[in-house]
Amino acid sequence: MKAEEPVRLYGTHIAADPAELYEEIRGRHGSVAPILLDDDVPAWFVIGYREVHHVTANPQMFARDSRRWNQWPNIPENWPLLPYVGWNPSVMFAEAGEHQRRAGAIGDALDVIDRTELTSICERASDLLIDTFAGDGEADLVAQYATIVPLYVLAKIFGLPDADVPTLVQDIAESLDVGEGAADAYGRVQARMQRLVKDKKDRPGPDVPSRLLNHPTGLTEEEVFMDLLVVLAAAQAPTGNWIGNALRLMLIDDDFSVSLQGGRSSVAQALNEVLWKDTPTQNFIGRWAVHDCELGGRRVHRGDLLVLGFAAANRDPQVRPSFHDTGTNRAHMSFGHGEHGCTYPGPEMGEIMAKTAIEVLLDRLPDVRLAVDVKELQWRPSLWMRGLFALPVSFTPTTRVSRG
Repeated sequence: MKAEEPVRLYGTHIAADPAELYEEIRGRHGSVAPILLDDDVPAWFVIGYREVHHVTANPQMFARDSRRWNQWPNIPENWPLLPYVGWNPSVMFAEAGEHQRRAGAIGDALDVIDRTELTSICERASDLLIDTFAGDGEADLVAQYATIVPLYVLAKIFGLPDADVPTLVQDIAESLDVGEGAADAYGRVQARMQRLVKDKKDRPGPDVPSRLLNHPTGLTEEEVFMDLLVVLAAAQAPTGNWIGNALRLMLIDDDFSVSLQGGRSSVAQALNEVLWKDTPTQNFIGRWAVHDCELGGRRVHRGDLLVLGFAAANRDPQVRPSFHDTGTNRAHMSFGHGEHGCTYPGPEMGEIMAKTAIEVLLDRLPDVRLAVDVKELQWRPSLWMRGLFALPVSFTPTTRVSRG
């Protein structure tokens, strides 16, 4: 590969060892690298910590409205990354005052939730799921636990009826797959959220959709619907993979296992370590250059797409903390940064969900162990989200429990 030949940043090789790939790119191209996305669509890969910080901290220079993209004439209708870049009237693509209005309403609606009550909801959800496999002596902690806990919690704070949760869980799981039914499943998720908003408009309750509908900023039903989908996506996959990646590390890394079980550090510190080592949100599309500028020694043109390399930025040798500091240093980029970073109190709530899910599992299944050779664990081949296909474990069968 020539020094300035763009890197093809797609294909199954991405999942094999992304950390090694990022370091190879850094060594050849520096902190901002020319890349090719699917179908050889050009973009910039921002992998320097300082450069990612600069881009995310300056929305007037690097904005979120994807309609600025100078490559739209070259994008096919079936381009696989369209769900990430196709503009829609949600908080994700809003800018300036409009983004502040929408993100502020979401933050207010979430911040009302009592953290003790949220922990109780997480405990009940975790126990409910563990009860389904506790007597079997074996389980897949990805499909049967990690990816589902956040959905049960979200369904509760969204005010969904308990009877709707299993169907929602199934549809979201199918929508995240690469199968033919993914689009139909996502359509059902959208339809369910639309019905939920209409129901809460007529019969408001102590839940997130009702608070958004009644927020002083005067959100419309369509805005609430769109932003609920954003919250759902932003909370489910990242939190589920955060739990799964932490459990994987616990099962294969003796030092990490000790930290999770109360030796070297708390579960919260161990989870923070995961955000440095194996953050769920690896990369993010993105930002679009508002005008010609220079970034990391590169000439970026107006309308260029910038892919934010959060995982690579966390591993930037200029800023990466030592091994013993990763549990307490929270300066990672795993939640983004700036006005389009994860809206407060999202990171705090995600940590409560992940921490509680792991604590309950260790309490219920103290001898849980990996049921396959570590080499058999397979990462999903995604540039964007770091997570396992499955995490098979075994343990001593136990009985069901119930929490009030």
